[in-house]
Amino acid sequence: MQRDFQEPARCRPDLVIGREEVFAQAREQLARGGSVLLHGPAGIGKSTVLRALAADNGGSARTVLRCSATESESHLPFLALADLLGLVLDEVSGKLPAAQRTALESALTGRGESTLQRDGLALRLAVLSALRALAAEGPVLIVADDVQWLDSASAELLGFAARRLGDTPVRMLCAVRTEGQEYDRHLRASPPDTLALRVNPLSRTQVSELLGHRGYTGLPRSTVRDIHRTSGGNPLFALELGRALSENPTPPRPGEPLPVPTSLRTLVLNRLEMLSDEARRTLLVASAGARPTPALLRAAGRENAEAETAQAAALGLLATEPEGPAVRFAHPLISAALYAEAPAHERRAAHAALSKAASDPIERARHLALATTGTDPDTADSLAEAASLARDRGAPSVAASLGLLAARHTPADGTPAPDTRRLQAAEDAITAGELDLARDIARDVLTRATVPADRVRAWIIVIDTAGHAMTEVDSVFPQALADAGDDPQLLALIHYQLTWRAVLVDGDFDQAREEAAHSAALAARAGDRYNELMALAFQAQIETLMGHPDAPATIKKALKEPQDPRVSCHHNGAGYSRFRWLIMSDQLAEARATVTALLREVQRTGAVESEVHFLRGVAETELRSGHCGRALDLARESLMMARDTGIGEVASAVLTSLGEASGGDVERALELAREAVDHAEEDGDQMYVSRALTALGYAQLVAGDAEGTVRSLRRVRELEHGLGITDPARGRWQGDLAEALVRTGELREAQDVIDVTREQALRLGRESVLAVLDRAEGLLRAARGEHEAALAQLTSVQDRLAKLGYGLEEARTAFALAQLRTRRPGPTSYDEAARLFRRCRALPWLRQVDAASVVPAVEPEPAAPPAPTSDALEGLAAMERQVAALVMEGATNREIAARLFISVKTVEATLTRVYRKLGIRSRVDIVRLAAGRRTK
Repeated sequence: MQRDFQEPARCRPDLVIGREEVFAQAREQLARGGSVLLHGPAGIGKSTVLRALAADNGGSARTVLRCSATESESHLPFLALADLLGLVLDEVSGKLPAAQRTALESALTGRGESTLQRDGLALRLAVLSALRALAAEGPVLIVADDVQWLDSASAELLGFAARRLGDTPVRMLCAVRTEGQEYDRHLRASPPDTLALRVNPLSRTQVSELLGHRGYTGLPRSTVRDIHRTSGGNPLFALELGRALSENPTPPRPGEPLPVPTSLRTLVLNRLEMLSDEARRTLLVASAGARPTPALLRAAGRENAEAETAQAAALGLLATEPEGPAVRFAHPLISAALYAEAPAHERRAAHAALSKAASDPIERARHLALATTGTDPDTADSLAEAASLARDRGAPSVAASLGLLAARHTPADGTPAPDTRRLQAAEDAITAGELDLARDIARDVLTRATVPADRVRAWIIVIDTAGHAMTEVDSVFPQALADAGDDPQLLALIHYQLTWRAVLVDGDFDQAREEAAHSAALAARAGDRYNELMALAFQAQIETLMGHPDAPATIKKALKEPQDPRVSCHHNGAGYSRFRWLIMSDQLAEARATVTALLREVQRTGAVESEVHFLRGVAETELRSGHCGRALDLARESLMMARDTGIGEVASAVLTSLGEASGGDVERALELAREAVDHAEEDGDQMYVSRALTALGYAQLVAGDAEGTVRSLRRVRELEHGLGITDPARGRWQGDLAEALVRTGELREAQDVIDVTREQALRLGRESVLAVLDRAEGLLRAARGEHEAALAQLTSVQDRLAKLGYGLEEARTAFALAQLRTRRPGPTSYDEAARLFRRCRALPWLRQVDAASVVPAVEPEPAAPPAPTSDALEGLAAMERQVAALVMEGATNREIAARLFISVKTVEATLTRVYRKLGIRSRVDIVRLAAGRRTK
C-alpha cells in the first residue's frame, strides 16, 4: 500500500508556467531513480515546480516523506527529521538495532536528551537504517522544500544517510533558496547522483501567461513589459506587481517606474534602514536614472557617490561591476521600490538634477518632464524633439513614451496641439507593437477631437490596431468616411484600409485591387507620396496572389522614384511585394537576400510589426530551400514575438506549423494549425483560414492522415476559388492534395487537380509547382500500375527540384522513388532519401524513412492486378479493387501499403469502405468471395 505523508497545504500549486524544460529534466532524472536539487532565489518558483514534480512522481513510490522548513523554526533540533520520519516511526522502529532505535525515538519524540554530540553515530546509523527498512518494502521519495532552513541536526543526519544509500531505491526531491552558486554546499549533502537544476527567471511571454492565469488579464502589453522588467522575471514579484496595478485605478505616468506594493517594498528594502540619509539620496538619484554611473551621480550633485554606492553594495543593494562603470541594482525591484518609497518632491528633485547632468538629449528631456509640473511649452518642445530623435534611433517605444509626455506638457492652445502629439505617440506605439496603448490613445482623442484630419488619423489607428479582426471595426468606416469629407488625402487613407477589408473580410480580391488602385490615385492627387507608394505596393501584392498579368508592372511602378524610406522597409511596402514575387517565381537566393536585408533594417529601426513579418519571410525562404532546422528556429521566434505583441499571431502560427511538420514535432504542427484555423475563423479572415487549412493539410499528410489532408485541402480549394486566387505558388497545396487523393484511392480527382493546376502553373511559369505536380502524377501512375513510367517521371522530378534549390521537395521525391522501388525485384535502399532528409534536418520525414526501411520485403506485384469479375467487386473504386485483390492473395495490411505506396492507415480505411460496399465484416469474407469466384 502506498504511504504519502503530506505536508500542510499552503496554497494550490500553479501551472508550471515557463518551467517545461526544468520539469522535463527533473522528471527524467527521477524516473531513472536519481535525485533532484532545485535551486534559485526567493520567489522564483522552486516550490511550485517541487509540488508539481512530487504530484507527478508520488504514485511511483510506496512511501513519500515530506518536510518544509521555515526560518522561524530552524533553531529547533531534529524538527525536520520529525516531519520526515515521525509518522513512520512505528513501522520501522522494530527493524532497528536497540541502540539506534533508542536514539531515534529520543530525537523524534523529544523524550530524553538525545544530541548529535552524545548519540551521533547511533542517530546517523538509525536514519540510514530507517530509510533502508522503508525502501525494502518499496521505493521511497523524500520531498524537502526550503532546505536552507533545515535545522542543522536534521540536515547533518539526512546528508549522512544520503551519501550512503547507494542503490537503495530512495530518491530525494529538494528545493533550496540560493542567490548564486552556493547550492554546492547542499549538493554535497545529497545522494551522489543528484542533479542540480537552477530555476531561472521567466521570459516576458511567460510572465504574461502567468498574469493571465491569475486573472490579471486587463493589463496592456506595455504594462506587462514593465512588470517583466521590474520583476526581473521573478514570478512572485510579477504577481504582486500585477495585483497592485489591477487594484490601482491610476496608472503610472509615462516614464515613471511601476508602483510597488507594500508587501514587496518590505521584502526588498529592509536593508535600507542601515544606509545613511546621504547614501539613500544617492541611490534615489540612481533609481531615477536610466544608466547611472558614478560620474553621472557626481554631475547630479552627489559628491560622495563612490563611497555611498560602495556602502550600498556591501549591503547587497547594488551589484558589483568590476569591469564596468555602471551602478546596477542587485534586482530591478530594489530600484522601483526605492523610487516608489520616496516623497514626490524628492523624486522631482532627483529628475531635475539628472536633467542637467545627463549627456543624452533624450534622457535630459525625459528628466525635465518628470521634474516639471503642469504645462510648459519649452518642456513640451524638448520632449517632442527627443521623441523624434528616439524614432530615428529605432526606439519607437521610447518615442511613444516621450510623445505622451510632450502632450501632457503642451498647453491646450499650443502648436502643434496636444492631441496631434498624442496621435503621433499612438503611431509610434503601433510601430513598437504596443497596440493596446495605441488604441487607448486614439479612442481618447476621438472623445474630444473636432479637426477632420485628427479624427480620421485616430480612426485609422483604431482600424490598424484591430489587425486581421477587421469585422470588429466595421462600424468605424462610415464614421471615418464622414469625417474625411472630400479631402483626397484623408480619403486615400480610408480606401487603403478598405483594401484590407476587401481581402480579409469579404475575400474579394477584385474589389481589393480596385480599392488599392483608387487609394493610390487619391494619394497622388493630394501629393501624398508615402500613401501612394503604400497603396501601389499593396496592389502589387494582391495582383501577385491573383496571378494577374499586371503584377510585375505594378511592382515596377511602386519602386519608381522618388521613394520614401518609410515605405521601402515597411512590411506592406514595395520591397516586400518584390520579395513575394521572387519567392513565388522560384528565385530563392534573391528572395532570401531581399528579405534578409529588410529584416536587418527594421531590426535597426525597432519596427516590431515589420520585424515579425520579415522573420516569417526569412523562415519561409529557408523552408523552401530545405533548411528545416533554421526555418523552424526563425518561425518559433516570430511566433514568440507575435504572441508577445499581439501582432500577426495567426500568420506566425501557420508558418510555425509548417516548420514543425517539416523539421520538428508533428503533433505540435497539428495543434498550431488547428489553433490558427479557429482564430482566423473567429476573426472572419478568409485569407488566413485558407492559409491555416493549408498548414493543417500538410501536417496531416506528414502524420499519415491522408483522409484528413483531403478534407482540409478540398476546403482550401473552395476558399481560394472564392477569393479569386489563381497562382498555385501562393499556397503550394495542390501537389499535397493530389498525393493525398492517390493515397485514398481517388485517382480521377487527383488527375483533375494535377491537370487544372498544371495549366495555371504553365501560364505563370511556376517551375517548382510543375515539378511537384509531376511528382504527384508519378505516384498516380504507380497506383495505376505504370511502374516504369512512374520511376522515370520521379527521377526527372528529383533532378529538377535539386537544380531549383528546393531541398525538402527533392528529398520527398527521393523517398517516393525508394518506396516505389520496393515493389520491384532486387535490393532497395533508402540511404539517398535518408541522406537528403538529414541534410534538411527534416526529422518527421526522416522518421518515416526509418519506419519504411524496416518493412519486410514483399513479392513483386504484377504490372496490373487482375480485377475480380464478381458483380459485387465491379462496384468498387479502383483503389478499393486493388486492395481487395491483394487481400485475396493473402497480403497483410503492411504488405498492401508497401505495394500500393499508401499508408497502413489508408489500407485500413479502404478496407472499411470495401466491407461496407460488399456487405461483409472482415477480410476473411473477401477471401471466401475470391474462393467462390474461382470455383465458378
